[in-house]
Amino acid sequence: MTINIRNYNPEDWKQVSKIYRQGIKTKNATFEVNVPPKNEWEAKQIPGCTLIAEIENEIVGWASITFVSARKVYKGVGEVSVYISLSHTGKGVGKLMLEKLIKAADKHNVWTLQASIFPENSPSIKLHLSCGFREIGYREKIGKMDGVWRDTLLLERRSKTLF
Repeated sequence: MTINIRNYNPEDWKQVSKIYRQGIKTKNATFEVNVPPKNEWEAKQIPGCTLIAEIENEIVGWASITFVSARKVYKGVGEVSVYISLSHTGKGVGKLMLEKLIKAADKHNVWTLQASIFPENSPSIKLHLSCGFREIGYREKIGKMDGVWRDTLLLERRSKTLF
């Protein structure tokens, strides 16, 4: 099985949104309840930092870095998202994508990557830790999902090449 990682292009949206919807339905990937419109989602991505994973020309995952703030001082700080098709989890797709995303971040002068992950999402926590992220905080009752307060862990990775 060969995993091909490439840059996102707008024609990928249909599959990206399908995989995003799968993540939403797990209730452990995001606070989002609906996939945002394509133009809104694309506008939040840091250029050059949205990747697609393919196996035999089938899109099986996506990973991206979004801006955390419009303030100039935070232009090099981004939030990481990694979503893998439920039929392809546990096959190394996420690790390969996150490793490539870290390289893209360095190339595009993103010096700090952060991820906010539900504590129940242990595969995602393990993935991020294996790629050099470290836990820097615990956000108690940061948001509600289905009327229930949820916590998140805040993980961070600093560039090893930009400093």
